[in-house]
Amino acid sequence: MNKNNYALIMAGGVGSRFWPVSRTAYPKQFIDFFGIGKTLIQSTYERFLRICPPENIFIVTNEIYTDIIREQLPDLAENQILAEPIMRNTAPCISYGSMKIADINPNATIVVAPSDHTITNQEAFIEAIEQSLKAAAENDCLITLGIKPSRPDTGYGYIQYIENTLPSDDQIHKVKIFTEKPNLELAKSFVQSGDFLWNAGIFIWSASAINKAFFKHLPDMYEIFSQGNGAYNTESELEFVGSAYQQCTNISIDFGIMEKADNVYVLPADFGWSDLGTWASIYEIAEHDYVGNAVIPSEQVMMFDSSNCMVNVPKDKLVILQGLHDYIVVESNNTLLICPRTEEQSIKQVVADVKSKFGTRFI
Repeated sequence: MNKNNYALIMAGGVGSRFWPVSRTAYPKQFIDFFGIGKTLIQSTYERFLRICPPENIFIVTNEIYTDIIREQLPDLAENQILAEPIMRNTAPCISYGSMKIADINPNATIVVAPSDHTITNQEAFIEAIEQSLKAAAENDCLITLGIKPSRPDTGYGYIQYIENTLPSDDQIHKVKIFTEKPNLELAKSFVQSGDFLWNAGIFIWSASAINKAFFKHLPDMYEIFSQGNGAYNTESELEFVGSAYQQCTNISIDFGIMEKADNVYVLPADFGWSDLGTWASIYEIAEHDYVGNAVIPSEQVMMFDSSNCMVNVPKDKLVILQGLHDYIVVESNNTLLICPRTEEQSIKQVVADVKSKFGTRFI
């Protein structure tokens, strides 16, 4: 295992589309959605143990979640948990993590990945990451993983690539353009063209390459976090980060750097990826009964004349559903949600309305 390989796992999101199971105090990355005995972040951490030495895996999260991370990932040293004082999107957390890792090892090559995605083909995932890490170590480039699309999905961003490849790896292509979530007609044309990929939000680069990219494209942010040199990996780090984040703009790494840089490459990959963005994605991955119901857990749920439902309820509750078709039924934290599957995009607005009426008690 290469001692220069590092992982930065992003675990700061609130997962509002999975309410009421996912809540601000305990969001989706810390939940076992599939009843397998592991939460999403635990599964992600275990994947990277096959790629990086355990001491080279860092978790960046909001400070309100550090106790949950200590509980779910007890093998992490305190220095491996990067606590953000406020939410500022992905660019600040990546700048912070990259500077901290570079302070430990200037020759580091880093994979940055969300904590709440699922991968069904572990071997293919590890092969793609290791291939990208090797390429990033040999080239001054920023690599992203692109998923070969299986359908014209409007819920993902897309990456268009060209024939030009890295000198050292003819499978890693130059990126032409990033496109935000398209409408259905545009998504269909992307899939038909054959040169567009889903943007998985998984990035690979050397510490020096990403820090140079911040210097060029987000110089103010580079300046903010470079002032932490001397504080990183010391007792002064927490105080410095608290001050640094107050100065940061809220900006994503995609918009701040990836869409601007001229040395961005993509590796087309297929390893059973899902970003678990909605209940529909849980439904797609979960096991179904003969009429299409996905029930987690299933021990005390009885379905009569019901089909194609996504059901997630407490283990100790007896639930009987009669005559329900294409619905989401979710109960957690003294809250019951019943919603047509076709209307699940409205859940985020429902959460806002609940907060407006009841305050944060149910959020």
